[in-house]
Amino acid sequence: MPYDRWLLPEGVEEILPPEAGWLEALRRRVLDRLQAWGYELVAPPLVEHLEALLTGMGRDLDLQTFKLTDPRSGRLLGVRADMTPQVARIDAHRLHRDAPTRLCYIGTVLHSHAATPGGSRSPLQLGAELYGHDGVESDAEIICLMSDILTLAGVKPLCLDIGHIGIFRGLARKAGLDPDREMELFLLLQRKAAPEIMESARAWRLPASVRGMLLALTGLNGGGAVLGRARRQLRGAGAEVMHALEDLRRIAGLLKRRLPAVTLHIDLAELRGYHYHTGVMFAAYHPGEGQALAWGGRYDNIGRVFGRARPATGFSLDLLRLLRRRKPPRAAGRCILAPPAATDAALHEMIAALRRRGTRVIMDLPGRRNGADETGCTHRLVRRRGGWRVVKL
Repeated sequence: MPYDRWLLPEGVEEILPPEAGWLEALRRRVLDRLQAWGYELVAPPLVEHLEALLTGMGRDLDLQTFKLTDPRSGRLLGVRADMTPQVARIDAHRLHRDAPTRLCYIGTVLHSHAATPGGSRSPLQLGAELYGHDGVESDAEIICLMSDILTLAGVKPLCLDIGHIGIFRGLARKAGLDPDREMELFLLLQRKAAPEIMESARAWRLPASVRGMLLALTGLNGGGAVLGRARRQLRGAGAEVMHALEDLRRIAGLLKRRLPAVTLHIDLAELRGYHYHTGVMFAAYHPGEGQALAWGGRYDNIGRVFGRARPATGFSLDLLRLLRRRKPPRAAGRCILAPPAATDAALHEMIAALRRRGTRVIMDLPGRRNGADETGCTHRLVRRRGGWRVVKL
């Protein structure tokens, strides 16, 4: 039918007034805040060679990426579904810096499938990455920056969920699991399916001590006291696991001092980003909402394919989602309607002066009436005593 041609693809949306104006105002505020933290803006391209887009990010991103053939080279291209690999390429291959580098970005990404039923397939991804430092201080900085951006966007109160992939991977290595069994265990842990974990561990003939530590992961979640319990229950897990627990302890200490109003929750079975994270992982929530509003972690290996495997940590979020969970902002300041006087130099000079000061001025068009109602103007320019004056409607 004729109207079908105006329909957008499922999960792809457009933004209309006044929401588009609110979005732009929020975008500017957020980018200004990122700059205040020392993060430099980069603008990666919408499409790249497919292998560059998917490097180090695992099969999930491959399934989310739209693919097409470049008619000039015949190579396979991808429409970005995540800007993180692009920014890693920029740091590794284009900037060539040895010192720690702070980069930020914002742009639309395209997903082949919505992350949630009825969700968007075209999020406006915003994020920040810190390259060249492998200490917990850079992880804490990124988490604090993420919290600052969410607070700026009106997310209060805030809860942070933190884990560390090194704990799970260290236990999997100690158990001698092959990749297939490690993936099976990963899926069971995401459901905290304790009986099935024990059943699989017995079927794999794992030692009783290892079975106990794997089972313990399902219950090691809560406040800061979890880390003390974890050290006791995982004391035979090896140096890798102990090092990861120490990293979490130090990060939690830094966050408690810098973010006293934020609730910190530690979950050693939460493995978001399992395929590419190499250290701490985190997500931010608003109490009462089931889905994370922002997420991130350490991913030190991603730059290797570009020739420089620098340490890296970062976060990302969907700015459109943040916008739509806020109350609409108050109406903007005054808007002035000017008459359609094309040859009046004094009028045009006054309009130009008002606009230079940031005042919104709309010039009415000949043949139109009640323009103030149509445009939402609050004031009008009128001629009085040989000059132009602003009067309230």
